[in-house]
Amino acid sequence: MERILVTGATGQIGSELTIELRKKYGGENVIAAGHRRKPSEKLVNSGPFEYIDVTDRESVEKVVKKYDINIIYHLAAVLSAIGEEKPQLAWKVNMNGLYNVLEIAREHGLVRVFWPSSMAVFGQEAPRINTPQDAVLIPRTMYGVTKVAGELLCNYYFLRFGLDVRSVRYPGVISSETPPGGGTTDYAVEIFYDAVKNKRYTCFVREDTVLPMMYMPDCTKAAIDLMEADSSRITCRTSYNVTGMSFSAGELTSEIKRYIPEFECEYKPDFRQKIADSWPMSIDDSVAREEWGWNPTYELSVMTKDMIEKLTKRFAEGNL
Repeated sequence: MERILVTGATGQIGSELTIELRKKYGGENVIAAGHRRKPSEKLVNSGPFEYIDVTDRESVEKVVKKYDINIIYHLAAVLSAIGEEKPQLAWKVNMNGLYNVLEIAREHGLVRVFWPSSMAVFGQEAPRINTPQDAVLIPRTMYGVTKVAGELLCNYYFLRFGLDVRSVRYPGVISSETPPGGGTTDYAVEIFYDAVKNKRYTCFVREDTVLPMMYMPDCTKAAIDLMEADSSRITCRTSYNVTGMSFSAGELTSEIKRYIPEFECEYKPDFRQKIADSWPMSIDDSVAREEWGWNPTYELSVMTKDMIEKLTKRFAEGNL
């Protein structure tokens, strides 16, 4: 029986991935764990919740023992924008946290570990169009550095100890349920919230900035599909490229205006523009498609319609 721990469960991805895992494996079998952010009622009411600090090995190990955990989805991390403001914290949380999880998984004989990498692993040396799986990795952010180091560490634990660690390189992730948490692609989430609430948004990247993105249902699907794939199909033990769609900030604005004609967007690039300019504009995820059947469901128009419908309903109910 799967006994799953999700670290970073109060974050953007973790809060929704936890719910999907509970639907699949039962609420009592999926333990959500967060650090400081208060969990939602949905998260607390659907299964067990624990507060842990991933940089404190004992706090993680205690939960693993308490619930007899055999699978970990390790999502706790400091993201790119906050990571540039606090690079020492990013290293501490992202690297020490991952090391603790891998060591606990090794020592306690866990079946499998999922850890998300990011398109932030790529730097200016990599092709920005259809960035391939095996492109050179020279990131320009501490977040990217921790993701490259993390990929190598996961690969080492597989080769040295036989630990079944699996990973995908996520693009920007867009969610209608949880506010963004300090990433460079946050504009693609914030813009929807402000469009529905205020009919205005000030975007921190240029109008012509193109980045790869993914809608949350595809994000959770990628993690679960990879973790459920037969191990014989998994050849990449660093991290798989995955993507959903690519669009510019201006294209996103135009799509939103189809549903909210009065919406206005102003572009005022800040320090995050430099980060965005170092990342891919589109990603080649053919290896993931061929090896374990990755196939996204959402493209820009379908995602935009769904986001606006969900956020409009929440706003009307006073939950936004």
